[in-house]
Amino acid sequence: MNGPEHEAAPRITGRHLSYLAFAVVVIVYLAIIQFGGRLIAGWGDEGDTLTTRGVVFTMVIPLGLALAFTYGVIAALGWWRPAIKDDRPVNRWVWVVPIILLASILLGIDYSALSEKGWLFIIALLVATQFVGWGEEGMFRGIGVTMLRNHGLGEGRVALWSSLIFGAVHLSNVFGHGASAIPQAIMVSLAGYFFYLTRRVSGSNALNSVLHGLFDFALLSGSAILLDQHGYIGSFAPILAYPILAIILLVKRRDIEPSRRTDDAVAPRA
Repeated sequence: MNGPEHEAAPRITGRHLSYLAFAVVVIVYLAIIQFGGRLIAGWGDEGDTLTTRGVVFTMVIPLGLALAFTYGVIAALGWWRPAIKDDRPVNRWVWVVPIILLASILLGIDYSALSEKGWLFIIALLVATQFVGWGEEGMFRGIGVTMLRNHGLGEGRVALWSSLIFGAVHLSNVFGHGASAIPQAIMVSLAGYFFYLTRRVSGSNALNSVLHGLFDFALLSGSAILLDQHGYIGSFAPILAYPILAIILLVKRRDIEPSRRTDDAVAPRA
């Protein structure tokens, strides 16, 4: 997914996490969201996200628990710095990735439909989607990327495998959405690569987490499923961001990593 293979990062300080242990962590994370979410929604007697109460019980509470689990794992591993900070820079033109994502978010939000739902609904949905952003980025770009680097993989493989894992776990949506979860998983893999590059160009896991949450917020705001609307034409903006970014990154793929000379000048920190 990247251009020339970047040298593998030195081993991260803190506890070691095997591939199998990471798989277990991800499974627990998904179980909290998928099965815990159903239990909590049933307990609250809420089955949809059309109301503020529905968003709280079906999204905010289970996603909040998954978020707490993610950062609890980071704390237990002693990986706060490598999970939150990123010392593997890319060339500055890669800022185009978060800029295009932000533009698509601003165009994709259905402001009119949201205004009809009221401020409490908007806040609840914004909190829920930020929980998604910070939770998934903490799990897959924070823990996942750090774990892959700790196993000695170069950045090209880190980018590839962290993005593929991110897409693959979304196949769990097959329980609620059937076969449509398969193309979604493919698109999510692409999104994972965009968020990975955002993490690296910004130097931390914060910007990609915020943008991830806002991206989902924009998609949901224009969704007939969520807001009981007839659809919003602006919702195509986030979708169009995928092919636009894919083309740009394909053309510029060999110019993502800094030159070796730049790497030597900016040594990675543990």
